Amino acid sequence: EVQLVESGGGLVQAGGSLRLSCAASGFTFDDYAIGWFRQAPGKERKGVSCFNPSDSSTYVADSVKGRFTISGDNAKNMMYLQMNNLEPEDTAVYYCAAGPRGAGFSCMYGLDYWGKGTLVTVSS
Repeated sequence: EVQLVESGGGLVQAGGSLRLSCAASGFTFDDYAIGWFRQAPGKERKGVSCFNPSDSSTYVADSVKGRFTISGDNAKNMMYLQMNNLEPEDTAVYYCAAGPRGAGFSCMYGLDYWGKGTLVTVSS
């Protein structure tokens, strides 16, 4: 059974940093794409960044490029999202997700398994 549990959200001032963590179980990072998505109040959920091991592709949304970095630790079954230079527009519930994706297929439109999310609030 795939399980994903996020942590690390909170309140931060604009310009600050946070690192989100996601504890994963039930799959290996070699087999499943992993990703971070977010949903701001009143808006649809969107991809932030993801990695597809089938072709070693990393995708990053334009809105966070240069500020957010996705990473994973196979030995610990953990994935992370390092968020720097946060902006009020980054305020959202952040979800980690995982699922199989073949080579050449983007992981930014959604994956099969989801955590429950962690809230990030950026104050101006």
